[in-house]
Amino acid sequence: MLLVTFLGALIGLVLGLTGAGGGILAVPALVVGLGFSMTAATPVALLAVGAAAMVGAMDGLAKKIVRYRAALLMAVLGSLVSHLGVRLAHIIPETILMTLFGMTMFLVAYRMMLKARQARGAALAGTSDEKNCMLNPSTGKLLWTRRCAITLAGIGAATGLFAGMLGVGGGFIIVPAFKRYTDIEMHSIVATSLMVIALISISTVIGILLAGAHISRTGQIFVAAAILGMILGRLTAAHVPAQLLQITFSILTALVAVILLTKTYFPGALA
Repeated sequence: MLLVTFLGALIGLVLGLTGAGGGILAVPALVVGLGFSMTAATPVALLAVGAAAMVGAMDGLAKKIVRYRAALLMAVLGSLVSHLGVRLAHIIPETILMTLFGMTMFLVAYRMMLKARQARGAALAGTSDEKNCMLNPSTGKLLWTRRCAITLAGIGAATGLFAGMLGVGGGFIIVPAFKRYTDIEMHSIVATSLMVIALISISTVIGILLAGAHISRTGQIFVAAAILGMILGRLTAAHVPAQLLQITFSILTALVAVILLTKTYFPGALA
């Protein structure tokens, strides 16, 4: 019980602090830490991440920093594509899914570490290049061009595919993509990311549950703990140095990926 509570709270905490990281750690926590299979872990992970993200998104809505139109567009596309991901997850062998998940974690860890190392240079550069989605200087709202709509739709579709196939929220896609293709402020990016994660994750879970899956009591405790972790993360996010958080998350993600792949190919090594 303590381990379930700790792991769930950790996922919510990381998600609250980064707006991106908790989702990709949820499935490994359930598979490696609690002994779930990949397919059994998917709905629990999505529900935990989705419910926790909704708490963070509500906080962002109250502060009026969520780009809700962009979030809704990405969520609609993501929810539609997530069903394809769920079908693929039942077709692809679990070993391949675990390998894909591990490789994705290594990529996320690398990108997070790279971002931390480039933080100082980026702050000094201060470029104002044209992005696919730009804010209107006079209103502070997004300029809805065809290019912007296609970009956001693509981000949403990619997020939905990973959500359905691997049981991840997709913040590791949304946050870097928003930073690259929009000029939205970081605090608004995180809040918007949480809204998209919540909508896609919860809609995907509903589809999985309607197909016959169920959430065990252990899973329910994990979800409740993730919500509490999210609340703590949102309360402390402003007091944690971003660079330290990125480096710590990068190392943790890479370590979990090694454990996950070791368990997949050498199950006796962790016994």
